[in-house]
Parts: sequence; structure tokens; C-alpha cells
Amino acid sequence: MKLSRWNALSAEQQDKFVPICPDFVIELRSASDNLKPLQEKMEEYMREPGIQLGWLIDRKNRRVYIYRPSQEVECLENPATVSGEFVLPGFVLNMSKVW
Repeated sequence: MKLSRWNALSAEQQDKFVPICPDFVIELRSASDNLKPLQEKMEEYMREPGIQLGWLIDRKNRRVYIYRPSQEVECLENPATVSGEFVLPGFVLNMSKVW
């Protein structure tokens, strides 16, 4: 979450469960997970105000689904890296560590 969003909260709110959504969400598919419910969960996440980027990492099929507000889901097939884009500037996940 951006620092400005955090600073807008009262000290009491910062001390408890934060009542705002993160800027970035990630789901990692385990071997026992079905893909469809995870995709539905990601779609639900992306309807929340404030979320700017989501990744669904499907290790089983070596795919990364990229979710952005008001855009079609992008599916990357066996990518070497995944970028945090403008939400996480400079962050690049090396997928060899995940696969």
C-alpha cells in the first residue's frame, strides 16, 4: 500500500486491522488447488478499490496470470521473470526460484 494511504489512517486504525485494500495481491496455486476457484478469487480481489495489480502463480502449469483493474487478464507462459510494474517499481520476481 502506498505510504500516503497508510498516513491517512488514524493511529488507532494503524494499530488494528487496517480497513483498506493493498495495492498488490498474489495467489500461489498449490498442488491440491483447482485453478478455477483461484481465478474467481482473483476476480473478486480486483473488484476491491485500491488494488492495482494481482498475480496468480500457477506452478503446476508454469503460468502467471496478471490482473489489472478494468483490463483483461494476461497469461504469461513459463516466464523467466515477472515485473511489479508501476505498483512495485524495480521489483522483478525471478520465476526460476518459484518453479
